[in-house]
Amino acid sequence: MNVLIIGSGGREHALALKIKQSPNLYNLYIMPGNPGTSYIGENVNINPSSQNNVLNFCAEKEIDLVVIGPEQPLVEGLADVLRENKFNVFGPNKAAAQIEASKAFAKEIMEEADVPTADFIEFSAKNYNLAKGYVKEKKYPCVIKADGLAAGKGVFVCNSPDEAEEALKTILLEKTFGESGEKLLVEEFLKGEEASVFAICDGESFVCLPSSQDHKRIGDNDTGKNTGGMGAYAPAPVVTPKMFEEIKNRIFAPTLKTLKKNNKPFIGCLYAGLMITNDGPKVIEFNCRFGDPETQVVLSVIEGDFLRLLYTAAIGDLDKKLVKYNGGASVCVVAASMGYPGSYKKGFEITGLDELPFDIIVYHAGTKKEDEKILTNGGRVLGVTSTIPKYDLTIAKEKAYKAMKKINFENIYYRRDIADRALNY
Repeated sequence: MNVLIIGSGGREHALALKIKQSPNLYNLYIMPGNPGTSYIGENVNINPSSQNNVLNFCAEKEIDLVVIGPEQPLVEGLADVLRENKFNVFGPNKAAAQIEASKAFAKEIMEEADVPTADFIEFSAKNYNLAKGYVKEKKYPCVIKADGLAAGKGVFVCNSPDEAEEALKTILLEKTFGESGEKLLVEEFLKGEEASVFAICDGESFVCLPSSQDHKRIGDNDTGKNTGGMGAYAPAPVVTPKMFEEIKNRIFAPTLKTLKKNNKPFIGCLYAGLMITNDGPKVIEFNCRFGDPETQVVLSVIEGDFLRLLYTAAIGDLDKKLVKYNGGASVCVVAASMGYPGSYKKGFEITGLDELPFDIIVYHAGTKKEDEKILTNGGRVLGVTSTIPKYDLTIAKEKAYKAMKKINFENIYYRRDIADRALNY
């Protein structure tokens, strides 16, 4: 098959590496890709928002499957345009992608499907005073979320009315997240352990990949601002085999059935961000694509023909037996630019990449190549990832951090506690 991956981050680097292992692959293209993906396939310098240019490329290269990594092209309807032109796409259409693009829409689907989630109330900008009054009387902590896409940064955990009012102001008055903050949700704070599970879906049936746990906060011990993710590990011990079955039956099955009933069948990766509470698993959020950096660890602990799995989902005939858990463990630590998720400097040379052992994979996220040097070019720069063949997260963590010590660039920053929650579990 000729395959095109859309995207340029660590997630797309991980997808490219896994797809490269398939005996069914002929040519692999990544649009636009990054310095890491250039070693795996051919980077294509086209902006995925230019849908006509993407279409022309697919026709010229006779692409058999398009795998869309990030949420933005999905929400913009790239999958719709490609399917209308008879290309196979792994990724939901614009209507189904609303499950991530609008948290209010996701809640409506969950209510209809009777999927366990946090209680919530919705407010728009014109109801600002009403929202202000509501948060004064609310129990704390609570969670306030911008309704639309905000690159993982539109969520505020508030411990007091003052903090909640500040979040309301940031989203509704200051319009920090633009149109994504036209409305917001005030949610009940769920207590428990977080986990992420990906379901590969063909519109009707699905297969779940091993669980993982992301680390969203910038600081150790889950302190500071929310980010796009500072590290992850897989599998997550909090998701026991029994819990895994419950997640499939109580969350994914009814959600996919309800989406189909509403004429929004979901083809692609449905990501469930979960809180494992005393009452069982509850959905914190749904995403319409693979998570980042969870993809880097989840794909490291599966074996089988991943490309074929995505292809069978894309054509509506999912073969659930193509991949399985390989019994191993994986830890990914994100090397970020100091200042992220706020302002940060870029353009610093990265050293040490050629000094790493063979069993460490460094996924490129925010990098660029200039004069044969790799430079920082984003907030999240690299995902330093270890994988071991047995389930031992202690060893996997040690290997990841040992490798991280060899990598350096000016203003490097990373968390020191990725996977600790699992080790204490």
